[in-house]
Amino acid sequence: MFIPADRLPPGFADRIGNEASEIATPLPAATTILLRDSAPGPEILLMRRNRSAGFVPGAYVFPGGRVDAADADPALARSGVPPAAPPPPYWMAALRELFEEAGVLLARTRAGDFAPDARDPGVATAREALLEDRSSIAQVLAEFDLAPAFDRFMPCAHWITPVAEPRRFDTLFFLAALPPGRTATADAREMSDMLWLTATHALDRFRAGRLPMVFPTVRTLEAIEPFRTVDEALEAFRGRSLSPVLPRLVRVEHGVALVVDEPEENHDGE
Repeated sequence: MFIPADRLPPGFADRIGNEASEIATPLPAATTILLRDSAPGPEILLMRRNRSAGFVPGAYVFPGGRVDAADADPALARSGVPPAAPPPPYWMAALRELFEEAGVLLARTRAGDFAPDARDPGVATAREALLEDRSSIAQVLAEFDLAPAFDRFMPCAHWITPVAEPRRFDTLFFLAALPPGRTATADAREMSDMLWLTATHALDRFRAGRLPMVFPTVRTLEAIEPFRTVDEALEAFRGRSLSPVLPRLVRVEHGVALVVDEPEENHDGE
């Protein structure tokens, strides 16, 4: 796969070939591809990282981030995390990062209703406390007596940052469905823009040089493009075995090429 330099985040291509002196250990991370139905097909939430971000600044990405120690809190064991792979902390990180970065708390009350989004004052306060490390996702769920709606999540991809990068992540990608009547709101501390686009429209903008993205984002959009509804996309990945993808980036004339090598050992984040 080849991406011209002008379709990548600013400065991304310039770093290729300037390998770090030591190979960094990839940190476990989770990313959520949030989907909502529309007439042309599923729309996907894309958020642009601030230029000051430490990882792919200026790129349009899906909400996500590192798996925190609190994501493995034993109190979450009763929260309905699916028993199958990937490990529970990845699921919780996907839930937490989606709430922190997009304001969508994909959880249900005991009555089965979805949690309000961040426009609700109480939920907004809980989100702020989480962002400022004054709370944990376990505390948020307990405060509102919620259980994660993991039936609305589906693992769909597993990417590992190339060994040449100074910051590396072992990332599980999850598809997730936006609950009816809910909205997304970006946290301006990390994101400078937010778009809802079908995969086709996002890829068209990317190919026109108007939507800078990196390889995993592009490949994920290509995988989602054939589906006509959110439920169809979720069902297509149900039970699918995921093999980790460890790409190698090579600087070529006018851009960057992607080469996929064999994955490293022990990428389960444990």
